[in-house]
Amino acid sequence: MHSWYSIFPKNPWLSIYTWIIFCLLPFFFIFRSSSLIEIAVGILLLLLFFISYRFSFKAKSGIVYMWLSFEMVINIVMTLLFGFVYFALFTAFFIGNIRHTAGFFIMYGLHIATALGAVIAGFFIKIDLFLPQLHFILICLIGTVLLPFNLYYRNRRENLEGQLEVAKERISELTIYEERQRIARDLHDTLGQKLSLIGLKSDLVGKLISRDPERAEKELLDIRKTAGTALKEVRDLVSDMRSTTIKRELLRIEQILIAAEIKLIINGDPEFATGSPLIENILGMCMKETVTNVVKHSFAKTCHISFSTKSDSFEIEVRDDGIGIPGNSDLLPGTGLDGIRERLEFVNGSLKIEAATKGTILKISVPAILKQVQKEK
Repeated sequence: MHSWYSIFPKNPWLSIYTWIIFCLLPFFFIFRSSSLIEIAVGILLLLLFFISYRFSFKAKSGIVYMWLSFEMVINIVMTLLFGFVYFALFTAFFIGNIRHTAGFFIMYGLHIATALGAVIAGFFIKIDLFLPQLHFILICLIGTVLLPFNLYYRNRRENLEGQLEVAKERISELTIYEERQRIARDLHDTLGQKLSLIGLKSDLVGKLISRDPERAEKELLDIRKTAGTALKEVRDLVSDMRSTTIKRELLRIEQILIAAEIKLIINGDPEFATGSPLIENILGMCMKETVTNVVKHSFAKTCHISFSTKSDSFEIEVRDDGIGIPGNSDLLPGTGLDGIRERLEFVNGSLKIEAATKGTILKISVPAILKQVQKEK
């Protein structure tokens, strides 16, 4: 459902002021005619055109093509009677917003044929009306040819971008679902059998405690051993779920960038030999959040991730070739930069943001001495 102001596009090929001029310009062509009948006919045609143009924005399915046909007919009559060819741009704009491929090309071809045919016929009928504005007519015809394609492919690109966002969300949902399934399988494999075994042995102890105390005591020791093994496996599972290494996050980041059609280039060694699991966990989450920002906000084609180990620090640089960000990046909503800084401050790390010639550079740095300090404690 289009609002009344949709007649003027939000980001038009011509500015809204030019469109207003095109709305007022036909009155000049009409009133310069000496016949009152022609003036009345011209004003009537003008009103009919804008009514048709208005209803074409409200119409659905096949009715749209009927209103477009009315506009083409009115454009032909206005061209032949008054030498006014510029309504063709209005019709061209609307044709560019047709989503149906076959409908677009059919109406595009008809519009070009009728507009060009009317201009050629006008030169033969009233050459004195057309010759003084020949250069404007040529510009109008070029716009009539190019404008629909410009709008059509822009709309298709926006539609594909919307589908890509939906696909990203779907991939994220499937990833979460798969992770839940993996956790469920691991819990079943680690705990299911051992808990069943503990239950069976507990029943057996209940039967043996009065009949064979020595065997019952042995079964109790087995129960305790099985419970200890189960507890250790659960701790290992939880530790594996909570810990995130840089290499593991790189695999997930690569999947995200492939889904977003962004090329990933990795430089340096991601192995952080002097870092503790806590630091690797924080670096992995920060790196993933940074790459998510690249996907959501940068419109980049390539993402470079560089790793460098220095004497006192470990640094990760994420560089993209996108549109860049304003100098005061903290004001950007949804970027998660504050969360990245908070995580890094927890391990005395830092985040720097730099504007590149094309795109943005984010540098993550953490000290390389924490693990040694831990060992000394």
